[in-house]
Amino acid sequence: FDREEDALEAILSGGVEPGSVIILRYEGPRGSGMPEILATTEALATIPALSNTAIVTDGRFSGATRGPCIGHVSPEASRGGPIALIADGDLISIDIPNRTLAVIGCDGKQMSPDQVSARLADRKKNWKLPDLKHTEGVLKRYARHAASAMKGAYLED
Repeated sequence: FDREEDALEAILSGGVEPGSVIILRYEGPRGSGMPEILATTEALATIPALSNTAIVTDGRFSGATRGPCIGHVSPEASRGGPIALIADGDLISIDIPNRTLAVIGCDGKQMSPDQVSARLADRKKNWKLPDLKHTEGVLKRYARHAASAMKGAYLED
């Protein structure tokens, strides 16, 4: 999903399969200013069938977040990071105890790391940055000049 609102709608309407990994991109510093992703995580936590469903985002979470949620993914989608290249049907492995997150297949098929890298490289050739959500004022400046979340999402020159 490219917006939290779309992910929330899919969760609430039954459009998300239990055990899925929801990719929520363009919510990082340059994407939308890095708002807190709370509505989607709370929806997952209140629907028992989705308790094993994860969210991976370049956005941020607060201390109220529950469940398997990975945030602050860097580089973010708006910088062309790998999260921008994930498609429906890709296979994602999350190993919380070992702190790993990996794409292990594409289009529903498990692949070697080299095959996954090649597929993502092909996708990157056709990737284009979507229109910025903020088109004026200080939020436009921030969206164009925000540092990576990994660095603190401060405003660079």
